[in-house]
Amino acid sequence: MTIGLEHYLIVSVVLFCLGLLGVIIRRNLIVMYMGLELMLNAANLALVAFSHFRDNLDGQVMVFFIITVAAAEVAVGLALIVALYRKRQTNDVTDLTSMKL
Repeated sequence: MTIGLEHYLIVSVVLFCLGLLGVIIRRNLIVMYMGLELMLNAANLALVAFSHFRDNLDGQVMVFFIITVAAAEVAVGLALIVALYRKRQTNDVTDLTSMKL
């Protein structure tokens, strides 16, 4: 049995749905952030799979740019989460509804 494009896409959809559930259901900022990263990586998996099976390197090149942007996003996002936690002493989203610091 060979692994085809549809197998990669199924894994990508499952990862994306798990990330989406993490963002929608959980109220913890860290878990929500991890869900967003999981959704981003699911999109990367789909791009690489399409690129591989179409014999075109455009998708793989795009993934390198996405990973670069994701690294900057991690640095900024975690800095914001740490700053909010130091100010409010909580990482629950329902406690952070007011943006007044």
